[in-house]
Amino acid sequence: MPSYTVREWETLPYGVGDGYIPSNLAARLVAVAKRSRFAGRGGTGVLEDRRHELRARGVVGVLAAQSCSLEILPKMDVASDEDPEREIASIRKRLVHMLAVALDLKIETGRVTDLDWQRETVLEILIRVFSNKLTEAIRRGVPRRYVDQEDDLPALRGTLDVPRQFTHYAANPGRLACRFDELSEDIALNRIMKAAVGHLARLARNPTSRQRLRELGFVYADIADVPTGDLPWEKVVIDRTNRAWRELFTMAQLFLQNRYQTTSSGSGHGTALLFEMNTLFEEYVGRLVRRALVGTPYHVSLQGGRLFCLTSLNDNRDVFQTKPDILIRSRGQIIQVIDTKWKRISDRIDDPKYGISQGDVYQMMAYAHIYKAPRLTLLYPHHHRLGGAEGVQQQFRITGRKTVIEAASVNVADGNDLVTRLRNTILPAIREEQLVTR
Repeated sequence: MPSYTVREWETLPYGVGDGYIPSNLAARLVAVAKRSRFAGRGGTGVLEDRRHELRARGVVGVLAAQSCSLEILPKMDVASDEDPEREIASIRKRLVHMLAVALDLKIETGRVTDLDWQRETVLEILIRVFSNKLTEAIRRGVPRRYVDQEDDLPALRGTLDVPRQFTHYAANPGRLACRFDELSEDIALNRIMKAAVGHLARLARNPTSRQRLRELGFVYADIADVPTGDLPWEKVVIDRTNRAWRELFTMAQLFLQNRYQTTSSGSGHGTALLFEMNTLFEEYVGRLVRRALVGTPYHVSLQGGRLFCLTSLNDNRDVFQTKPDILIRSRGQIIQVIDTKWKRISDRIDDPKYGISQGDVYQMMAYAHIYKAPRLTLLYPHHHRLGGAEGVQQQFRITGRKTVIEAASVNVADGNDLVTRLRNTILPAIREEQLVTR
């Protein structure tokens, strides 16, 4: 099955010839994109179907249609001296790392070779990680729980179900209506794992992953089959007895729930594993900031605050709730507000606004008024055209006030010691000697 790769906001031509995707395959991918939850009007939220080309937008991941797939990767400035295949491999690694941090997963990719990163899509990499982790977990034992059972037996087991006994067996005392607990593997968690294994077995293209998923299918042969839409997510309890399965449960949610859609596209079938980069960048940076301030008196809130901008004069009701991405508090006071933006700020030295949009400034002005923070940061991904190092790129003072609004950047393409770099460049208001390096 042919696979194509494109970066967000870049184009993939379709037609006949080398470097082109056939028009019929492009149409299938567009049909799958239109059914995605990120589609927007006319399906342009994921892919724009232009004349003779497809243009990726601000959503990354994998679209798979009948006989083809399209991988959309984030626009990152990785090492420029690498050849195109190695450059794409580096971006895949960074995307998987961002997903691991944002979803609080420990994804070990040591078994994934450099050649695998170059040849396999993000979806194939995640399928391999999941199947390997599930195999290792099963070797330690399949989780079991006591499940309530009802059965009609010749001898009493557990307790007698009196109403059922006198309703059904009043004239046949040889059968007893029993209620009892039985240790069973056919529980909610295992039903979800079986559904994930079956689903991924239909998607995997790597022979090793397909073989492993077939083996896992045999392990779950006696577990009940449940349609994806009826899976008992709310019945899963992760506690000290099965906490080793928490990450597998999170990955199963990734594959089977909101962010992963199974759709129908014309006469064929399509799937989509997609992530909105704005949301992913926000969650990724937020968790790294939280790590940077571990062991300090500073408290980090993600999507906190939730104060309202306005109050209606008609009924005195608060309206227009705010949700800053990151709030940093000290002694109960908010000292910094950080709002992430997955877009590139300007590299033009003659642009006094640095390419910052009017809407972003208005948003920070509202936060300054509501949260009374002395420092507000708009945080963007760093790119090489900025001409300097990551960190604070430009600072502004609100007219007539001491409050500072700044534009800063962080190089997510470089994962080396990113927590420390954030601490030193984006959080300079926090004194270094108070920090405990993690």
